[in-house]
Amino acid sequence: MRFRLLRRRLTITAPRVAIRSALPWPFRWLALAVVLGFCAAVALWAFEFGKSIAGLDTASHDELLKLKAEVTQLRDSAQERQTVALTSEGLLVTERAAKESLLTQVRQLEAENQTLREDLGFFEKLIPAAKTDGLAIRALQAEVVGGMQLRWQVLLIQAIRNAPEFNGRLELVLAGTRNGKPWTQTQPPQGHPVQVKQYRRIEGVVDLAADTVVKTVTARVMDGTAIRAMQVMPVDQSPASP
Repeated sequence: MRFRLLRRRLTITAPRVAIRSALPWPFRWLALAVVLGFCAAVALWAFEFGKSIAGLDTASHDELLKLKAEVTQLRDSAQERQTVALTSEGLLVTERAAKESLLTQVRQLEAENQTLREDLGFFEKLIPAAKTDGLAIRALQAEVVGGMQLRWQVLLIQAIRNAPEFNGRLELVLAGTRNGKPWTQTQPPQGHPVQVKQYRRIEGVVDLAADTVVKTVTARVMDGTAIRAMQVMPVDQSPASP
């Protein structure tokens, strides 16, 4: 009986036997991962150790320090250039402001020069008037500007030393034609208040209506109803120079 069982197990007709491991598959994968990690750590250590032996790590570190130094130098240079640019821009703004200020001063000096020239012309006219006693109209000027305005100027003087102040009014009587007919007008109707100690210059502009031609301008200095001084001037109708 035993012989039969032994022969059955050793022959081809013996039943198949499956060999299974006693370790479950999750533990087998975990063990494989540990082994692979250990191998990778050993390989990385070997690589770094080889770099240190060959001197590659030191060279890379030195190159990194050199690059950092160059970056710092370039950054400082850019900052310096930006500072120079901002300073130059500020100087340009200051120069423009100074130039504009100088131009303004030049214009003011030109205007003052023109005023001084006009005053000089007026003062030159005062010299011959020293022989005149009492209040007098030393100069009368009138011109038509643009055909629509009359610009006038009157110079009053008192040639007497320590003369009392005169208080009166100045009337301008315009005479000519309007729409082809004779025309006169007093500007202003009530006159300009006038106070004169030694000399006084009065000027103004009168607006003219259309189709009005001014031929003469009469300046009268009134003291109440009495005429203290009077002067008549023909008006030049030629266009005024700019």
